[in-house]
Amino acid sequence: MPPLITHDALRHVVNPRARRTTPIGERQRAVLSQDAMCDARDEIRTWPGYAPTPLLSLDGLAKAAGVATVAYKDEAQRFTLNSFKALGGAYAVLRLLKAQLPDGVTSADLIAGRYRDAVASMTVCCATDGNHGRSVAWGAQQFGARCVIYLHATVSSGREAAIARFGAEVRRVPGNYDDSVRQAARDAEANGWFVVSDTSYPGYMSVPRDVMQGYTVMIDEAVQQLPAPPTHCFIQGGVGGLAAATLAQLWEAYGVDRPRVVVVEPERAACLFESACTGRPTAVAGELDTLMAGLACGEVSLLAWEVLDEGVDDYLTVSDEAAVEAMRLLADGVAGDAPVVAGESAVAGLAALLIARQAPALSAALELGADSRVLLIGSEGATDEAVYRDLVGRSSAEVAGEALDHA
Repeated sequence: MPPLITHDALRHVVNPRARRTTPIGERQRAVLSQDAMCDARDEIRTWPGYAPTPLLSLDGLAKAAGVATVAYKDEAQRFTLNSFKALGGAYAVLRLLKAQLPDGVTSADLIAGRYRDAVASMTVCCATDGNHGRSVAWGAQQFGARCVIYLHATVSSGREAAIARFGAEVRRVPGNYDDSVRQAARDAEANGWFVVSDTSYPGYMSVPRDVMQGYTVMIDEAVQQLPAPPTHCFIQGGVGGLAAATLAQLWEAYGVDRPRVVVVEPERAACLFESACTGRPTAVAGELDTLMAGLACGEVSLLAWEVLDEGVDDYLTVSDEAAVEAMRLLADGVAGDAPVVAGESAVAGLAALLIARQAPALSAALELGADSRVLLIGSEGATDEAVYRDLVGRSSAEVAGEALDHA
């Protein structure tokens, strides 16, 4: 069989500080705890439309890659947002609004409009590459607050339209994602708004913690769905929030037997990789011009780093071209697998897995073999239909229809 991915991994580093064979520590639990995960899970389960997303067994892909199993957590249909981000931003909006209201207020109270006037006087805002802003806007609409979303220059018009349809005001900011984060913070300070960011920085920690805690609900679902503990988990980078939530929940679930966690980033936006090399949060500069828009982040979330620093086993970068190949592989189905709709930011982990299995030295360094059971987090579906069609060659609806025909 020809290589599944023709583009190579660019860089790999083993984290010398990783503690894979020890229990999760107080440093990590100070950020993400099981009690807080249960609170988030109990709240989110009450939201209209909630259902666990599927965990797909990609048996054909596993055979082609030479591993025992590949389990793919498919977030393409999470609520109406096509992304795992629905669990984070909206949950943080809820927590923030409830803190301004009498004790005992619930999601159902806000959705029913019982505190309509009070909530309507509040404004939430954030910067986004697309998916987080959509979640914040959706949460604000669900619960009745005003919302302002900041987009940097390279966010697509399709993602802007998807945010605006939830009633948010959208403001464009020159520069990259980190520039838009700073602009949102300045405007919030000037106007008395509430920032709902998925990245933390000095003096701003509680809301990003809630965002990450929402993400742990997805991993809790996956743990309940897995037929056997995974030996490896390949997870996308970004600011680190998804990776931290994934790592923490797997660590809690499996303890000293937790899987080897490999964080994967675009070669042009690898702030977590650079941080692993320096041993401290390290920013990367420039336009962060990667096709994997949801991962185009140059500065590490400080809270996420508290979890990642001693937990992630490996960091790897991949090219945009490899991500596109991975999207097409899923859309076409491999060796009998049903087609899967996956956005460009959902497939970095898959691309890394396939590249590693085609490179014996890298595969050995990651301890990947024929008995490996791999967990992948398919973090988004087609969040920009025009981009998806351009990259895959057909629409997400066509691919979804092929999946139904396959079934």
